[in-house]
Amino acid sequence: MHRNGSQTKTDVGQSASALPLIACLIGNVTLAFGPWFVRLTDVGPVAAGFWRIALAVPFLLALSYIGTRRPFAAARGLWLVLLLSGVAFAADLASWHLGILRTTLANATLFGNSATLMFPIYGFLIARAWPTRSQGTALVLAAIGAALLLGRSYQLSHENLVGDLLCLLAGTLYTVYFIMMTRARAVMAPLPALAMSSVASMVPLLLFAIALGERVVPDNWGILLGLALASQVVGQGLMIYAIGHLSPLVVGIALLSQPIVAGVVGWLAYDERLGWPDLLGALLVAIALVLVRRGPVASAAQATKSEAEGTV
Repeated sequence: MHRNGSQTKTDVGQSASALPLIACLIGNVTLAFGPWFVRLTDVGPVAAGFWRIALAVPFLLALSYIGTRRPFAAARGLWLVLLLSGVAFAADLASWHLGILRTTLANATLFGNSATLMFPIYGFLIARAWPTRSQGTALVLAAIGAALLLGRSYQLSHENLVGDLLCLLAGTLYTVYFIMMTRARAVMAPLPALAMSSVASMVPLLLFAIALGERVVPDNWGILLGLALASQVVGQGLMIYAIGHLSPLVVGIALLSQPIVAGVVGWLAYDERLGWPDLLGALLVAIALVLVRRGPVASAAQATKSEAEGTV
């Protein structure tokens, strides 16, 4: 039965196992290399998003059958949710990949992961809970760290303003994708849910790439295959697994590890140098991650399932 309407505080932190958090962090590190792959491809940015999905789908479908004969049986009644998640992810990838070519790798990854703050807010709303003091402190530190990670881009230049705005739009769409996938993960295993959502992303991305007049067929398939395996199969696969076990706050703050890694890649590959604000921002993100690990974890997927069953 429902509790009364009064808002309660919940402790969010370490789950019964450290595995989900480790998976989340590894997934984020892997995803952070995505912008670099996009810059290296010889197709358009949206077309690169299409191939990221299209080349990953066969692997995801095959992996979904490991250990079970009917991996998609639980999808009954979730077709609309999975379709919406796929369309949201397609729009996210399209806007993000367009933005990647118009700003720095660190900025693209930071703005593209603005779900860092949006997804935890969703988590607090669905749990009908205010953040605890340690959670609030973690959010503040994460927000300060995110601002510092902008480094020398505090004053947005004309060159990267459009790219930053496109990546910010992508971050908003990424939040919508996470919310839809959280609902799917309440009843589905991670790989089948990701596979079906990915299938729903393919057609919108291809149509958008063609509409923009982008080059779609590559000469170099290796980079696109690397993008598909690293970002969609490994990176996104680990993230979808993690959101079934971790709270939105933990997932959101862990997303901030991406701009740290992307910033290092941009520094080494394109001389997009990191300054002391970036290093201090990375330290604040690390402290925030330690704070949110204190106490038991209640994942958004678990909260969604409980809400559907009439309990909170």
